[in-house]
Amino acid sequence: MNKTAILIGLLSLSTAGCFAKGDREHPRQPPPEAIEACEGKAEGETVSFETPRGETVEGTCTLKDETLVAMPERRPQR
Repeated sequence: MNKTAILIGLLSLSTAGCFAKGDREHPRQPPPEAIEACEGKAEGETVSFETPRGETVEGTCTLKDETLVAMPERRPQR
């Protein structure tokens, strides 16, 4: 029975690694609101935008992949 438990544990760990790899292949994109907030702004400017949940987020326009994006000072609560 001990061998079975060890085998199940090892198989679980190996499949967990497969799922983690998938996240790196498809990085999360910033929300459209974060991009729209920086339209017409310069890098380093402070902006704010409203999330789909109605929360106001303040951030700084930062260049990410050649696009200005509002990077929040604090991540909104989920």
